Amino acid sequence: MSSYCNLTVYKCAHKGLILPLINEYTWPVPARAGLYFVGLIWCFLGVAIVADVFMCAIEKITSKTRIVKVANPDNEKGYEEVEVKVWNDTVANLTLMALGSSAPEILLSCIEIIGNNFHSGELGPSTIVGSAAFNLLVIIGVCVMAIPSPDTRRIGAIKVFGITAFFSVFAYLWLIIILMWSSPNVVELWEAIVTFLFFPILVLLAYMADRDFCMGKKKAVADSGVELGFGNIDI
Repeated sequence: MSSYCNLTVYKCAHKGLILPLINEYTWPVPARAGLYFVGLIWCFLGVAIVADVFMCAIEKITSKTRIVKVANPDNEKGYEEVEVKVWNDTVANLTLMALGSSAPEILLSCIEIIGNNFHSGELGPSTIVGSAAFNLLVIIGVCVMAIPSPDTRRIGAIKVFGITAFFSVFAYLWLIIILMWSSPNVVELWEAIVTFLFFPILVLLAYMADRDFCMGKKKAVADSGVELGFGNIDI
């Protein structure tokens, strides 16, 4: 009988980024499954706690306001103080809020890529694409079905919705181009740079659509309005 064990006959014998910590590949499969299940639940709880704190911090940042002075002849001081948001809602949703909701899968993919000598593994990219597909299809479907039958809802910022919807579909087409046509199964440096630049382009176009820049006649400023860096605030 051989004096050493052939690791190929054991399930999950290959060393991962962290686990196994000890040589437990000779243990019974039920024992190993229970051990890894407890570890998985522990990791999920940790991610949930961190994500909850992270999202609370982002909501605190994006809800920050400042006081501006608006001319008002009827007031004794000649002006009145108005509290306005510092962050534009569209920019906040596309940057910090999106980062907070997608932070777990992004970090997971980064850790796997770095630990795997910059080769994609079986978890990271699939998690990001699956999360994006879930947001695009499942969440939108649930939001539509949640509306009672006689009631209706309308999209307020239809221009912003159109831009974000276009980029949501274009992202999948761009992945097909760079992974199947341009350089099959390899992401080159220029492809990564162009892909990253699509994000500020999306934010800029969505912000311009939200403020109606170069997309039609600019809304008239009311007498009681104030012109700020983030657009017109009507009182």
